Amino acid sequence: MIHMNKTGKKAYLSNEAVTALTEWYKQAKRDLPWRNTGDPYDVWLSEIMLQQTRVEAVKERFIQFRNELPDIASLAECDDERLMRLWEGMGYYSRARNLKKCAQVLVQDYDGKLPEDPELLKKLPGIGPYTAGAISSIAYSRAVPAVDGNVLRVMTRLYGMEDDIRNEQTKRKIEDIIAAYFDSAPLPCRVSDFTQAWMELGALVCMPNGAPACNECPLSEMCRAHLDNRTDEIPCRSPLKQRKVIRKTILVIRDGSHFLLHKRPDTGLLAGLYEFPSIDRFLTRDEALEEVRKLGFDPLRIHVLPDAKHIFTHLEWHMHAFEIMTAGSLSCPENCILADKRDLAGRAIPNAFQVYKDYYSLRD
Repeated sequence: MIHMNKTGKKAYLSNEAVTALTEWYKQAKRDLPWRNTGDPYDVWLSEIMLQQTRVEAVKERFIQFRNELPDIASLAECDDERLMRLWEGMGYYSRARNLKKCAQVLVQDYDGKLPEDPELLKKLPGIGPYTAGAISSIAYSRAVPAVDGNVLRVMTRLYGMEDDIRNEQTKRKIEDIIAAYFDSAPLPCRVSDFTQAWMELGALVCMPNGAPACNECPLSEMCRAHLDNRTDEIPCRSPLKQRKVIRKTILVIRDGSHFLLHKRPDTGLLAGLYEFPSIDRFLTRDEALEEVRKLGFDPLRIHVLPDAKHIFTHLEWHMHAFEIMTAGSLSCPENCILADKRDLAGRAIPNAFQVYKDYYSLRD
């Protein structure tokens, strides 16, 4: 299916537009550590890291991760705790777990290499249609669409499309336009440049927040939204569902030298990571002390810690917190460990608790 514009004509890409875009890309593209290495592992790893994380935040973390785990085999063998520590700070930890699961499948079934075929890639853990298209087109120059949020924004503006970009059908329309272009004539450029050029234009020029820099855009003379002065209206987005708010009380339970950390369940939100114990409601001081006693500890004193908030995709944590010093040494309830300050600083603890982790790492 090809998108129809308001005049009833099919939307299509021209070699003129593609050439203008890819020539711009050659001059304007950023120097990124995963770009032009020729290694499919780099493309895969960077694409997973860039989900929900800014490019500038990913650059240094990519280098660190790549230095520690230089290939698919080393990723497949990586200890879970070490993997979580390498991923710490980027959030959405299921991405890291799926990276390892996928690496193990690749070692077992694909000789430790990523396949070129996007249909095979989509069968691997943690690789969806976009990531499969990105790996196949960027790493292997296969002529397949890779449509992310940047491409959606650029394309809907280019064609003046009023379709809701939160609707999967809109993404399929854009994929159809790109696939039809691949089928129509030989590309005037490398497939990898074609794919990355659309993404780069969306990241640097046709930006999501604020006015796009149309005066810098190689496609401005062809862009329907720009010509109609509608870049503030397109792309169209339906409202997001309101996030669920969860009120939590964080209990930082400690003796003279150790903190009590609880390991979260192996499935669900922040699966398998360590956290400060918490209760899903706001507690008074007396209620917090009673919870500590239920764990088998004798509270010595209680101190109020700063409030914090953490936003996930579909929910928010609003957190009150108490530090509770105990009489005598801590012992470990089920699914808990003890951590001294050094261990606390070096252990993978979710970003949601970073305020409290930092609070102690910076104190004497």
